[in-house]
Amino acid sequence: MTENHSSPDTHKNPPTGALPAARLDRTDFLLLAVMVVAAFVLILNETLLGVALPSIMADLHVSASLGQWSSTAFMLTMAVVTPASGFILSRFSIRQVFSGAMILFATGTLVAALAPSFGFLLLGRVLQAGGTGVIMPLLMTTMLRLVPLQMRGKAMGIIGMVISAAPAMGPTVSGLILSVGSWRLLFWMVLPIGLIALLIGFKLAPATRDAGDSQKLDLLSVALSTIGFGGLVLGLSSFGGHSGHGGGSLPVNPWVAVIVAVIALVWFVLRQIKLQSTGTPFLDMRVFKAFPFTLTVLMSSVGMGVMLGTAILIPLYTANALGVDALTTGLLLLPGGIVMAVLSPFVGGLVDKFGARTLVVPGAIALSASVWMMSTFGVNTPLWFIVASHVLMSIALPFINTPMMTLGLGSLDASLYSFGSSALSAIQQVAGAAATALFVMLMGVGIASYGGGNTPEANAAGVHFALLIAAFVSLSAIVLAFLVPSGKTKGEAPMAH
Repeated sequence: MTENHSSPDTHKNPPTGALPAARLDRTDFLLLAVMVVAAFVLILNETLLGVALPSIMADLHVSASLGQWSSTAFMLTMAVVTPASGFILSRFSIRQVFSGAMILFATGTLVAALAPSFGFLLLGRVLQAGGTGVIMPLLMTTMLRLVPLQMRGKAMGIIGMVISAAPAMGPTVSGLILSVGSWRLLFWMVLPIGLIALLIGFKLAPATRDAGDSQKLDLLSVALSTIGFGGLVLGLSSFGGHSGHGGGSLPVNPWVAVIVAVIALVWFVLRQIKLQSTGTPFLDMRVFKAFPFTLTVLMSSVGMGVMLGTAILIPLYTANALGVDALTTGLLLLPGGIVMAVLSPFVGGLVDKFGARTLVVPGAIALSASVWMMSTFGVNTPLWFIVASHVLMSIALPFINTPMMTLGLGSLDASLYSFGSSALSAIQQVAGAAATALFVMLMGVGIASYGGGNTPEANAAGVHFALLIAAFVSLSAIVLAFLVPSGKTKGEAPMAH
């Protein structure tokens, strides 16, 4: 590394369409390191409250259907904010966006920690998600602008660790903290990390933005995006509530919410295509002209759906079918989280050497194999088998996410980085919400087909049915993997405007 002696105020992003320098200087390295730590903490919060839900319900005197909104509201806000991140990144500097996101998150964390009622907890979670929805696209865009092409695979491996390992480790971290304190401690332990990241990031992040970025705000696009992405997550999440296991309840039929959301999304897409002729789309749809990017969206959606879907089913299975407490469940999932965190950067280095397809194909096969293993869960399944299947999934996901993100985002022109990262993050959120709702709903169907009730046998039957369907769905990842272009990932931008 060569040392950069320039001040943060004079440190500028590469101009739009330009490639990063051949080497990563110290200031850029420290900035990316702080952003990675911040993003990990923020994404961790997405699954942090799942294990703590019973404690929150008892302490704040709310029902399960209402308490579940502590997670549903987080996903809903993420789905609304993330599509707007491309526009936000085009209008404001890295320093402004990072500082704003961390201030929102820290404020939300403080509100949640002090919440005297469930309404305040919900407000805190919405503020937290507002910051989280921007931070991942910001991290991806900043990395693509600063990291040299020959190092992108390794950098994407670190980002893949954040996307995959952080939510996977949420239940484990939550279980460990709850073993020594109340659910409020979850927020008090996160708050100092957020504040320190804010201070360091504010000092290191460049205060300038690209001169060519002058996106105008289209209010109709904002409204359609909010109704479309937000309504889709809201409707899909509510299907779980109708099964009697998790999810929030809507005052309207979830099908109505989903149909309205789909109509809004179709209108939104058509609106963006029209705005592209004037050069001011809210979310530039030209990113989908690059086949590697579209393939990345599909593959990452399957991976995210399987990961978040099993993340909600395994704790329900261990608690209701095996009688395992929250701490033990967290410890069961800990090896997988550690494996994923350690493996992701390593896989990133392999991408730089061998390309995406060489890694994605075995990763997809391993992912499907892990879900097929989980589909055999029953009332007599040994705990080591649960750990083994989860570890196999944790090994498989980095071999899918890291190469695909490197290939997909690297196939875009530099001027489309922010839109590509925001589109990818938004669709991953919708896929996660859809999978969570689908898995919980299928579990309810399985329980009902067994005869209903809250017995270990009925709960095991419900989880078995949901995971069996998921196992068949996971086969699609193998099909998509063979569509990945062969050869070494070049990280070039083949798209023409």
